[in-house]
Amino acid sequence: MAIDPGEKRIGIAISDLSGSIANPLTTIVHISRNEDVKKIIHLAEVNKVTCIIIGQALDEDGQFTPAAMRAIRLGEQIASNTKIPVKFWDETGSTWEAKKTRLEMGLPRKKRRGHHDAIAATLILQNYLDYHSSINGEK
Repeated sequence: MAIDPGEKRIGIAISDLSGSIANPLTTIVHISRNEDVKKIIHLAEVNKVTCIIIGQALDEDGQFTPAAMRAIRLGEQIASNTKIPVKFWDETGSTWEAKKTRLEMGLPRKKRRGHHDAIAATLILQNYLDYHSSINGEK
């Protein structure tokens, strides 16, 4: 499962059972970190997730941005409340890619509006899955 943490919304994606194809799952409206963590863990348990990937944006020098620091705090709180492993993955550009993907799908401008969070989470997860399958088959 991958998480695209945002200030207002959190995109959630999940892979197929083989761990090779990522799909959007849902978007959570941010209320508080405690409430967000409860919802994320519930989704992970219901979907029998074996690993939670948290997207974190790095700057052009590979340094943590303020958003990355928020992602780390979210991930640490998730990790302290579940036995499911939590990993971090560079999600730089995922929201831009999500917008581009919707454009390439040929959606009219009106339908492209709105939130890209679950699609961004899907891109993060697919990138993670592709990377690990290419280096050693690990999921």
